[in-house]
Amino acid sequence: MNIVVDHISYHVEVYGTGPPLMLLHGFTGDSSTWAPFIPILAKDRQIIVMDIIGHGKTASPAEKQHYHIEHAAYVMKKVLESLKINSVDLIGYSMGGRLALSFAIIYPDMVSNLILESASPGFKTEEERKERRIQDKQLGDYILTSGLLKFVNRWENIPLFATQSRLSSAVKEQIRSQRLSNNAIGLANSLEQMGTGSQVSWWDRLETLKCRTLLITGDLDKKFCQLAAEMQEKGNCMEWINVKDAGHAIHVEKPKIFGTIVSEFLSNSS
Repeated sequence: MNIVVDHISYHVEVYGTGPPLMLLHGFTGDSSTWAPFIPILAKDRQIIVMDIIGHGKTASPAEKQHYHIEHAAYVMKKVLESLKINSVDLIGYSMGGRLALSFAIIYPDMVSNLILESASPGFKTEEERKERRIQDKQLGDYILTSGLLKFVNRWENIPLFATQSRLSSAVKEQIRSQRLSNNAIGLANSLEQMGTGSQVSWWDRLETLKCRTLLITGDLDKKFCQLAAEMQEKGNCMEWINVKDAGHAIHVEKPKIFGTIVSEFLSNSS
């Protein structure tokens, strides 16, 4: 289905019945990346997946203000309200994890349980944010000038995804095909407006989180393991699971383990 918020059409899919669980994909992804988990999770839950602005079947407007992460959190609120959902469990991966965390901080009464896969609260200093904004602007310009194919060729070979070289050819081709289905303007605007350079830092707000929170990282993703360790120290209700022999995208590299972790965490929620 499509849900319109502020004249922008957002693609949303809903499966199953029961306590609502919303899943948010990462940069260059879309809601289809969660497809393997839907049959399992929808057995006793209502599953909501949506394409974040600039991705998948959701619109990719040229106006950049629609991409701010706080606005994206507001859109999530309106989408849930249109589905008559007052409170939700959230899973977010990478960029989607930053959005999920932002939503939980801005709308604390709307989140029951929070699962963050390879996510961060943003940069701690303005100097770091400024440097990343420059990098993201350059990469966004590269997408627009060189085209989606050259960008995807470059993106899938960055060190963050090195461990995905071990995936089967079929899985790698599926990921590549999905990335290529995105919109160049949408990805460029997402980088510039929703990236860690533009996002407000949530480090000082982690201790205010009221919902039970699980951090999931892969032990080969050293940067995000360090971030998770620091986040756990700051937060009051955070658990952390570090998956062996996995990189940044645990749900892709170790889907069975990821699914078990999620199911057990949610089933143990009070």
